[in-house]
Amino acid sequence: MTNEDRDLFIARKLDEGMSLSDVQKALADECGVRMTYLDLRLLAADLEVDWKKHDKVVEEVKPEDVDLSKAAEPEAGGTKISVSKLVRPGAAISGDVEFASGAKADWYVDNQGRLGLNPGKDSSQPTEDDLLEFQTALQQKLSGGGV
Repeated sequence: MTNEDRDLFIARKLDEGMSLSDVQKALADECGVRMTYLDLRLLAADLEVDWKKHDKVVEEVKPEDVDLSKAAEPEAGGTKISVSKLVRPGAAISGDVEFASGAKADWYVDNQGRLGLNPGKDSSQPTEDDLLEFQTALQQKLSGGGV
């Protein structure tokens, strides 16, 4: 297998939405070509690949989607934010939040600076006030002001 054939194989598999780990395994199994993950990653960065197929769709929470009729009264503690020491895939920074209303979620800021929330399993939706307080508290936390 020539380098050009190898590169075409890698690009085709990545365009199909296959992960780098799976491409690495397919190269070894189907073509007998063994590469380290780092070598494959560096090679793939130079290939013409539709990387948008690898982006995960994350549902954004919008204030108009929040059902305020089920909102609990805020607790005395307010919003509690933690910043994870481990960076989640596709995120520049991430962590957890417990809103004053008791709702819980995972939050992240992606590499393009977009903020996203993933509501906790079996958790209520945060209120509009929760979301506003969260954004303010997160800015303070990340700027060193603490919460």
